Amino acid sequence: MKTLADQLREKMVKPGDKKTSDNRNLGVNVHQNARKKADKIIESTILKALIAYDNSDNKSMVHSRFDKHTLDIMNKFKMATGVDVTKFVAFAVKHFFDSYPELKTIIKQFIQNTDL
Repeated sequence: MKTLADQLREKMVKPGDKKTSDNRNLGVNVHQNARKKADKIIESTILKALIAYDNSDNKSMVHSRFDKHTLDIMNKFKMATGVDVTKFVAFAVKHFFDSYPELKTIIKQFIQNTDL
């Protein structure tokens, strides 16, 4: 007589199981689903740029805090478009620095002044 835990282990280990093969393709499917959702929602250049943005090579992490309202909006954005919140924030910060190059100038001036 098998326990419930043994039965569950057998179901998880079966090599020909459809769920196991689906989990391997999950990463590819998520990106494709995000593109499909974006095409259905709105023809927006920023949304397309956000979906095309690749942050898979980024290894550095930053912990940031958001107010409840902003966090709710970001989570709803994820549900609506399929774009991960981490990718959204990384894109937003990069876009912010690209849009306002004077911020980089301020940082450079600060570094020069601290070296003196």
